[in-house]
Amino acid sequence: MRVDLFDFDLPDDNIALRPASPRDHARFLVVRPDADPVLEDHHVYDLPSFLRPGDALVFNDTKVIPAQLEGIRHREGAEEIAVSCTLHMRVGGSRWKAFAKPGKRIKPGDRIDFGVGQGDSATCLMGSLVATVAEKGEAGEIELAFDFSGPDLDQAIATVGHIPLPPYIAAKRPEDEKDRADYQTIYAREEGAVAAPTAGLHFTPDLFAKLDAAGIERHFVTLHVGAGTFLPVKADDTAEHKMHEEIGYISPSTAAALNAVRARGNRIVAVGTTSLRLLESAAEEGGHIPAWSGATGIFITPGYRFKAVDMLMTNFHLPKSTLFMLVSAFAGLATMRDAYAHAIKTGYRFYSYGDSSLLFRKDD
Repeated sequence: MRVDLFDFDLPDDNIALRPASPRDHARFLVVRPDADPVLEDHHVYDLPSFLRPGDALVFNDTKVIPAQLEGIRHREGAEEIAVSCTLHMRVGGSRWKAFAKPGKRIKPGDRIDFGVGQGDSATCLMGSLVATVAEKGEAGEIELAFDFSGPDLDQAIATVGHIPLPPYIAAKRPEDEKDRADYQTIYAREEGAVAAPTAGLHFTPDLFAKLDAAGIERHFVTLHVGAGTFLPVKADDTAEHKMHEEIGYISPSTAAALNAVRARGNRIVAVGTTSLRLLESAAEEGGHIPAWSGATGIFITPGYRFKAVDMLMTNFHLPKSTLFMLVSAFAGLATMRDAYAHAIKTGYRFYSYGDSSLLFRKDD
């Protein structure tokens, strides 16, 4: 499909720079493609009223790490230059794939010093966090081989790294200490993401209590969101776009619980596009969900037939992004263009810290 079909004008005033407070007081656009009315304005705390006892919410419990690293590139016979690296996938005990700027000025064999740790751990006392550029790919992607590995490397990254705020926020203000809490779900536990599963940022203990009282099940999967989620689609046709892979896991117990939900006629509600992409990567024809682990680069565009997910809770996404393509596949392109036009006109807040929506799947 032509990428420009997924374009729309978004005023800067609609971009959220901080989350709603309390989190579950964010606005909530309910989109039902096959109902009348199609669009309804609510708040996130209204979520339980759209679910039935026995329905299941599926959350991504990945935890954001401070994966934005600022350093100095060293190369024999060349001047030192400042380098910014965003880690996006771990590929070994001491190795990470990363997006680097300025990517054109980095070569394999370069050494990058990311600064001296300021904590009192053994790792930080060893000195700087240093890596060698082991490989260089396309679009600024590199593979870094760090001098530390395992828990020592994790501690060093946590000490010198910064929360990698999305570019549309970082361009307007610097990351601060408040982001360390704001850019994390309250149920995050599996470290490895460099971007938050932002639909989950709206949940609070109070909302969880309301969902429990309504008989709504809660299940957790893990997809370590990569920095590729920030990358724009530069191709003119969706067939020419390559998705970056992300690592995910569905436990046997979670798979069994979700299959039981489907078997009794209840609905699976993905909290966020990351949960949906993982469930759809694992699901078999007919909707059975097996235990699963591995890398997924699933790219969902209109025409895709959903196998596992009945409803989707998600924030508002960028123009021409893979995520706007995904929601258009789920609820229909025309419906989502109307929904986004309504959201913009009525002042909904977009992107990671913005408002949310609940999408019912369009009937085939």
